[in-house]
Amino acid sequence: MSWEYLGYIASALLVASLTMTDVVKLRWYNMLGCIVFTAYGVAIGAVPVVFTNALLALVNLYHIIKSVSYTHLR
Repeated sequence: MSWEYLGYIASALLVASLTMTDVVKLRWYNMLGCIVFTAYGVAIGAVPVVFTNALLALVNLYHIIKSVSYTHLR
């Protein structure tokens, strides 16, 4: 498999995330895209891509957990 395809899949997930009207769904799609981009960065040896997308995936995860916790507290 060409690693380039992994980059295209990650890009498609990020674009799809921005079409969501539900913020939690946006975060899930965006987090998945970031995880795939992190794998892509590892595969091609691009440390800035790995660092940035891993950090963004953690930010998305934080907001997902915060949103779910808030929903259960109400």
